[in-house]
Amino acid sequence: MIDGILTSESIPTSVVRMRTTLDLPEDLVNEAKAMLGYKSKTDTIVFALKELVRRKKIEDLIDMFGTIDLDIDIPKSRRRPGHRGD
Repeated sequence: MIDGILTSESIPTSVVRMRTTLDLPEDLVNEAKAMLGYKSKTDTIVFALKELVRRKKIEDLIDMFGTIDLDIDIPKSRRRPGHRGD
C-alpha cells in the first residue's frame, strides 16, 4: 500500500464530496487496486486522480523552466541584518 493506510475518510478535501456513477473498465480498476494495494475502488480512484494532478503540476513546472527571469543577488539574499559583513 502506498502512503500508509488510505481511506475515503482520511483524504483531506476542501470541497463537498460527490457521489457519481461511472462506467469504468472493471479489469483496469481491479488491476490498479492490486498494484496499489487498496481494497476499495474509491481509494484507488482518488489516489489515481491525485497522482494525475501531481504529475501534471510537475509537467507544468518543467515547461516553465527557463521562461521566468529572476534577477536575484544570491549572496546578498543570504546575508542577515545585523550579521558581520553587512
